[in-house]
Amino acid sequence: MTTLRFLGLRLLGMAGTLLVISVLTYAVFYLLPTDPAMLSCGKPCTPARLAEASAFMGYDKPWWAQYLDFLAGIVTGRHFGSGLAAVDCAAPCFGFSFRLNTPVTELILDRAPVTFSIAAGAAVLWLIIGVSAGVAAAVKRGTAVDRSAMLLSTVGVSAPSYLVGLLGILLFGFTLDMVPVGGYVPFTESPVDWLWHLVLPWTVLALLSAAIYARLTRGQMIEVLGEDYIRTARAKGLRERRVIGRHALRNVLIPVITVFGLDLGSLLGGAVITERVFSMQGLGALLIDAVNTVDLPVIVGVTLFSALLVIVANFAVDLVYSALDPRVSR
Repeated sequence: MTTLRFLGLRLLGMAGTLLVISVLTYAVFYLLPTDPAMLSCGKPCTPARLAEASAFMGYDKPWWAQYLDFLAGIVTGRHFGSGLAAVDCAAPCFGFSFRLNTPVTELILDRAPVTFSIAAGAAVLWLIIGVSAGVAAAVKRGTAVDRSAMLLSTVGVSAPSYLVGLLGILLFGFTLDMVPVGGYVPFTESPVDWLWHLVLPWTVLALLSAAIYARLTRGQMIEVLGEDYIRTARAKGLRERRVIGRHALRNVLIPVITVFGLDLGSLLGGAVITERVFSMQGLGALLIDAVNTVDLPVIVGVTLFSALLVIVANFAVDLVYSALDPRVSR
């Protein structure tokens, strides 16, 4: 019963957070001094044609009324205009891009596999590399292993991602001709080509993020190794590997998993710089293009979808956190 109450409260918190974010996002973007109907009006744009375009696109209402229509569209779908020129947007409808003549939901679903592929592989790599390096540095504290790991992590934290990406393309793509320098191949077309085109983006993102996790893991591990229960475990004659892996690492992973959930959720919303550097058309590239062309439905849709991913990632972190420390769900 306690677990169900914990899950219920978390789900209510997720729904409330997403609702607040959606209101703020919609208000901010639709109160900007930009009229999307003006961009679709054509030339010459007479007042009559502008009013017709605004009514067709649903921008002739107050922003709060537009927001209510937006929420209703997510559940029931939406219709824009009337007659033969009417546009149908099936549920869940996150808006309609009149510039691209495509529902925002379709645009998101079309680009999401690219971003998800980048994020998933990079996340697994940076978690493994970062935690392993942090544990090794803490266990070998003060040695060459520790100093080398912290030196590399400092370089990783300081290096801009776009610079590392460009250097990776120059070295491994052009100079050594080892890996592709851009583009994306769907997994369904060729799993091998999918993997091969993602090796370099994964490596670049993983090395930069692993630096943060190495420093975090090292600090937490040093603190945990000084606890009484660790000294007790060692006094019982347990192997050092068992002490580190089963007793110390369990507590070290709690803050690491918390940060991991936030980073993964943010990355799933669009690896903007990485997608640009490696010429991959994911959610980040979609958002940048929408900003450049003031395509407000796409901007709002991608922003809310990204917020949803962050919230879901945090929910998953809460579940893992409660599994690592059952006291959380009590």
